[in-house]
Amino acid sequence: MSSALPYRPNVGIALFDARGLALIAKRIGDDGPETLAPGCAWQMPQGGIDPDEDAEQAARRELFEETGVRSASVLGVHPEWLTYDFPPYDGPPHRLAAFRGQRQRWFAMRFEGDDGEIDLAPAAAGAEPEFSAWRWERLERLPALVVPYKRALYENVARAFARFAAPA
Repeated sequence: MSSALPYRPNVGIALFDARGLALIAKRIGDDGPETLAPGCAWQMPQGGIDPDEDAEQAARRELFEETGVRSASVLGVHPEWLTYDFPPYDGPPHRLAAFRGQRQRWFAMRFEGDDGEIDLAPAAAGAEPEFSAWRWERLERLPALVVPYKRALYENVARAFARFAAPA
């Protein structure tokens, strides 16, 4: 991606269960420049910030749209905005191609529901699901499961949120 392009405002959510494990979901496929690599299809929920919302509102909306989860409370917020660049993209026109990558505010949240609340069917009518499966995983293992271009960001998030990865 061109360094002249802006970063897309975005949020990420590290959702922890009572055991201190983080929710991770398996992407179904590429999303324009958000490409997958073999064996690296897992990620935590994330998504864009709409013009009329603040980062926490966006995090709660994205968490619900991607996982069906509403029963969550904020544990902490990463002190910095983190960025990652998309890999080179020469595919068909795509809404994300106007951006260099994503600029993210990360939230640590505690899941207060039961696993039956998690539903990967999208909340918006007519929207396609982004994920085919989900599981709870140890936070320190997540960087090895994501696409290489997000790995450094996930390592940063894992360090910053390590204190939340303990049983509640």
